[in-house]
Amino acid sequence: MFVSNEGPILHADLDAFYASVEQRDDPALRSRPVIVGGGVVLAASYEAKACGVRTAMSGRQARALCPRAIVVPPRMHAYSEASKAVFRVFDDISPLVEGISIDEAFLDVGGLAKIAGSPSTIAARLRREVTERVGLPITVGVARTKFLAKVASGVAKPDGLLVVPHDGELAFLHPLPIERLWGVGQVTSGKLRAMGIGTVGEVAGLGEAVLVSMLGRGSGHHLHALAHNHDPRPVRTGQRRRSIGAQHALGARHRSPADLDVILAALVDKLARRLRASRRACRTVVLRLRFADFTRATRSHTVTHATTDTETVLAAARALLATATPMVGTRGLTLVGVALTNLSDDGAVQLELPFQRNGSDELDAALDDVRDRFGSAAITRATLLGRDPGPSIPLLPD
Repeated sequence: MFVSNEGPILHADLDAFYASVEQRDDPALRSRPVIVGGGVVLAASYEAKACGVRTAMSGRQARALCPRAIVVPPRMHAYSEASKAVFRVFDDISPLVEGISIDEAFLDVGGLAKIAGSPSTIAARLRREVTERVGLPITVGVARTKFLAKVASGVAKPDGLLVVPHDGELAFLHPLPIERLWGVGQVTSGKLRAMGIGTVGEVAGLGEAVLVSMLGRGSGHHLHALAHNHDPRPVRTGQRRRSIGAQHALGARHRSPADLDVILAALVDKLARRLRASRRACRTVVLRLRFADFTRATRSHTVTHATTDTETVLAAARALLATATPMVGTRGLTLVGVALTNLSDDGAVQLELPFQRNGSDELDAALDDVRDRFGSAAITRATLLGRDPGPSIPLLPD
């Protein structure tokens, strides 16, 4: 029977995804602290998190906090296969699934009451089937809005289920720390806490005009809406991705400009191939950097015309990295990420005279054909010979 006090939106989020896959596949790792990635922590099991280990922490710092931790190299193929299996469960649960990243999604189950029961019943079934069919723990939040469902899943972790009823939304939301609001990162949190504002309820009590004066029009309006649980966005299906990206963790070892160029070229090669395979073209190249002091920097460049050309994208990425070189030298670089955004269908590419494919286009097509037939490692750049650029990790939202 449908319970009217339950919202129709589920936010399903796999727990410590990479580490959970490792523990699933190797029984010796279960119930033990596991760190995925050596130089920089890509994921940590909850046993390692209990010691203070966090994603993006240096491997040295993580091992100091948790000497008993078992460090394993990332296996991106295994994580990709596990993600596909979980999303098959999502699709079996509801026809309305919006994937957010490799390990989380929103589901709208509002129209399933007569055949599947209440949202909480469906959420319990989802958790049970992911555990039985894929062997991974998953947390689900249930609420009336996407924002609140995601907050609920965050509060319920690990391996939990939390329903926020309609008549208890603000009572649940307002006591939470301000960092639970989307868009409140380190900088915004610092500004608000410096003014004595530490909870969502205190943000809600400020009024929109005050927030706008403190944080700017966009951020002020956004946080005011979320603090009152105003989030009209529906679960959207069938939408093509607005960006594709990948990142590479560098660890604590110093990298020369030549090393960084090799890593950048490897990332761009993979992304440009994915771009062409999905029949998309990009206008904007984004470079994301993370430093040893955990600060971040983002640079972007928009080209004149949408492109699928590897060398065009690589030239833009190299130029962006060059502008960030002074920061790299003083802070120590621990992660490089590249994203291609402003995507359109490749039929929208504006061709320049003469109207024919140029040599670069032909080269990209030939390389794609070889890699499709014989594997990604069948042909590579000369600068990558004898080097290990490391795993290319899907670039997730900040």
